[in-house]
Amino acid sequence: MERTLIKNLAAHKTETVLINAWVHVARDQGKMAFFDFRDRSGKVQGVVFGKPEVLEIAKTLRPEFVVAITGIVNERPEKMRKEGVLNGDIELEITEIEVLSEARTPVFEISEDSIDKDEEVRLKYRSLDLRTERMQRNIRVRSEFVRRCRNFLMERDFCEIETPLLTESTPEGSRDFVVPSRHNPGSFYALPQSPQQYKQLLMNAGFERYVQIARAIRDEDLRADRGYEHTQIDVEMSFVKREDVMSIIEEMVTTTVESMGYTIKQKPFPVITYQESMEKYGADKFDLRTEEDKKNGVLAYAWVVDFPFFEKTDSGAWTFTHNPFSMPKEEYIDDLLAGENIENILTTQYDLVCNGYEAGGGSIRSHKPEILEAVYKVMGNTAEEIDDKVGHIIEAFKFGTPPHGGIALGVERNVMNLTGEEALREVQAFPMTRKGQTAVMNAPKPLALEQLLELGISVTKKNADEPK
Repeated sequence: MERTLIKNLAAHKTETVLINAWVHVARDQGKMAFFDFRDRSGKVQGVVFGKPEVLEIAKTLRPEFVVAITGIVNERPEKMRKEGVLNGDIELEITEIEVLSEARTPVFEISEDSIDKDEEVRLKYRSLDLRTERMQRNIRVRSEFVRRCRNFLMERDFCEIETPLLTESTPEGSRDFVVPSRHNPGSFYALPQSPQQYKQLLMNAGFERYVQIARAIRDEDLRADRGYEHTQIDVEMSFVKREDVMSIIEEMVTTTVESMGYTIKQKPFPVITYQESMEKYGADKFDLRTEEDKKNGVLAYAWVVDFPFFEKTDSGAWTFTHNPFSMPKEEYIDDLLAGENIENILTTQYDLVCNGYEAGGGSIRSHKPEILEAVYKVMGNTAEEIDDKVGHIIEAFKFGTPPHGGIALGVERNVMNLTGEEALREVQAFPMTRKGQTAVMNAPKPLALEQLLELGISVTKKNADEPK
């Protein structure tokens, strides 16, 4: 007999079916036994009565046993029906039970929300935590959001291209995670903070429209809405202006979230300058929702534009505010090339804000060698340093590069807005702990001496009074 998914049982009333599922709840009532079974599609109630040999097996079942259940799909009595609930009008009269896998008593109740459970316990037993209804919903919402965004772009002639995970250290702003090279002792790869330079090279290569569901890995300070790893919907387009990128991304986001049943507060999205944002909200990330909006799960999107290109570091040097590969606004190009009026130069950067979080950020890029060189000169780099850091992309630009721009939408932050969660770990399958430990695998760990010797690495422990 073929397996029937629980969500499809209502179409098989009076028929004998087979389900494969977990025991969600077990209730022994003497001469009868009731169960809630669950699979990936939903839950259904099952009942055993009048069959002593089946009841004997049923009494051994506990929550999280994995079972194959054969039974007859019956309508519930009128007074026992649950309106508005999947399978609330049916139950499974169990005729046969096969235990596929027994289960120890879980460390917490799978039938209850785990949000208030100890984080270390939840992450140690993450596969159990992921069985809970809320976590199943969160991860499936994430999957659906990514799928719909990808489909939207693919239908508009975007090309999905994977870029390397082993690359060189890039000037994107955060510390890199580095990987030693066994074949090149003393040399290291860096894990990508973003595919920024690769996607610009793909525009140089003539693909014109690129998308990637990309991993970004940054050695940042951990907090509720930031982790070492995140996923982004990474987009780049040729022959576009700022408004072109904003328009297609706004259409993608609107189409995606509305098709998933969410309500957007204002369309088209409001566009606010950085200066207006700081004057009105005191930040470039703000929440436009009313208290009523928050109760109803409304999504309040807005664009923030006209950011300063540069800002001063603590040492008094200039650095970029967002991205060194951005193009300044047209009226400031001459100032940039001359190295003048630096504090007033505005960039073509645009951020998408939603419900107080940055949902995405991008810009029109510099596609001319002299623009990128000028940016690095403003930041105090010599010609040799510029060549070392971005010489490869400057060289590529000399062979004809179209104007281009793009954006990266953070998957986790967007899904947090969709689900109402307040922490990245609630929308990631296997997140880091607050201390930077991986879920389940307990990394980082010391390497075996043999591995260190093979890599030509020696480890020196810091003294307690040394800076971290």
